[in-house]
Amino acid sequence: MCNDTQMRLFASLASLAMLTGFLLAQPPQTSDKGKKGPPPPPKNLQVLTAQEFSIGLMQKYAAALGGNCFTCHVQGDFSSDENPHKVIARTMITMTREINAKFPDGKEHVTCYTCHRGTHEPAMAPPPAEPKPAQ
Repeated sequence: MCNDTQMRLFASLASLAMLTGFLLAQPPQTSDKGKKGPPPPPKNLQVLTAQEFSIGLMQKYAAALGGNCFTCHVQGDFSSDENPHKVIARTMITMTREINAKFPDGKEHVTCYTCHRGTHEPAMAPPPAEPKPAQ
């Protein structure tokens, strides 16, 4: 009979320990470090709209100019106007929009690539003509 009492006591203590464990258990800690939410809204937009910004227009500009973000932006502060190339870029964006607005079909005929062809400085003259083969 002693064995029976010990078994009941052991079962009761085990149940109590499990119940205590369930009651004291905390939900797992979640960390925001690994989670990526939407990027913060862009600041200091003067020419572009937030929608244009969100569709990757900056990447197209970088490709057309053969550069990267820091061609026009200050590293660590994309809203800063300290880099003079950013101010120039705004002027060029406005210029291409005005040119394209003059076409009656509403299509985009002129882009950054039209003049820059993947280089920082726009081409100011046509490429040299290739010599004609001798006949």
